[in-house]
Amino acid sequence: MRRLGTGIGWRPEIADAVERMPGIDWVEVVAENVCPGHLPPSLLRLRERGVTVVPHGVSLGLGGADRPDEGRLTALAERAEALGSPLVTEHIAFVRAGGALTASPRLEAGHLLPVPRTRDALDVLCENVRIAQDALPVPLALENIAALFSWPGEELTEGEFLSELVERTGVRLLIDVANLHTNHVNRGEDPAGALAALPLEAIAYVHVAGGFERDGVWHDSHAHPVPRPVLDILTSLAARAEPPGVLLERDENFPAPAELERELDTIREAVTVGRAAGSTAGGTTGAPAVGGARTGGVGVLARPVAAPPADVRERVGVAQTAVLSSLVAGTPVPEGFDRVRMGVQARALAAKRAGVVAKVAPELPVILGAGYREAFLEYARQRPMRGGYRLDALDFAGHLLKLGRPDGAGARRELRDWWLDRSGPAPRKRGPVERVLRRRV
Repeated sequence: MRRLGTGIGWRPEIADAVERMPGIDWVEVVAENVCPGHLPPSLLRLRERGVTVVPHGVSLGLGGADRPDEGRLTALAERAEALGSPLVTEHIAFVRAGGALTASPRLEAGHLLPVPRTRDALDVLCENVRIAQDALPVPLALENIAALFSWPGEELTEGEFLSELVERTGVRLLIDVANLHTNHVNRGEDPAGALAALPLEAIAYVHVAGGFERDGVWHDSHAHPVPRPVLDILTSLAARAEPPGVLLERDENFPAPAELERELDTIREAVTVGRAAGSTAGGTTGAPAVGGARTGGVGVLARPVAAPPADVRERVGVAQTAVLSSLVAGTPVPEGFDRVRMGVQARALAAKRAGVVAKVAPELPVILGAGYREAFLEYARQRPMRGGYRLDALDFAGHLLKLGRPDGAGARRELRDWWLDRSGPAPRKRGPVERVLRRRV
């Protein structure tokens, strides 16, 4: 199968611009944001032109203590088949914790959180990856994530952790060079050291994205231009092995199409410079094109993965639940963690919830006006997520109504109508009689 080439993350806000961009070989779409039976027309047109579309999952939580959810795996497989994708991608992260394994309330992070680089966590991750590989119709690639905090007592470096994961499962890697930069700033990890330890033959493709630094913490925002340090890491990677594909991620604060095209040109240039430097030094090798066996097809013979003992999953689950509970439910920060960084992460999770809920339910910021964000952050400090963002939006609205808010009667009635329309099995009737009756309630 052919190499991927240069791509961009497909988002509805820039769909028209992406269709018109020259030199776009492929796009990546957030898997949970598309429905196999109702694909956006823009994606269908891109596919008809021969542009490869790769689904990128964000909710499997393969680094979590529980085994992967069968329903989520089925949904990811359906999207890969509907899009005709050569592979699917996910993250080395946990996104939920608690539940039956730890006999505690189920908690949702609403975002990707780092797994501890320990033998226990690696054993759990490897079994979860093999379960996912068996359920998916195409190869799986996993992405290294950006982290705002570190786990105490880690036993492996990032490079060692990823290398052993590949050796044991044959999974491919989606290397995010922006996340390597993030972890350099936030955790003091050397990007060059991480690249040197990576099994380059396992790289499926590379992510590039922008961010910003505030008070010594790098935030992987996907809403800012790609900075020079990230491009330099991409050049260093390309000097070692030319990546099969490179993709620009941008999730919000979208610039003009011409600016996105200039960023793509800069990314191509960074790869070209790296390839030339590697050729001069005799170090550049061509990474394999996308395709091959379902377990990865990267020339790595995966060892059989034994299921970890039940107490290993339980230990990992207890540790992850304690961390997530401190971030979203206000319980004490576990011993050994940096309390300041954990506070930064907790605020980042709440801010992300507020932002995503505003996108999922755009009526709420309209109804609540300028008070939306403050009201949501106050709610988030008291109420952890118990499901997806749509349920979070309903829970938020219900919470306000129980408190007799918002203050204005008109806004409160509008919020109540919104909540009633979406909390039932079907939208309510909209006839004149029903409207009069609702005003009397």
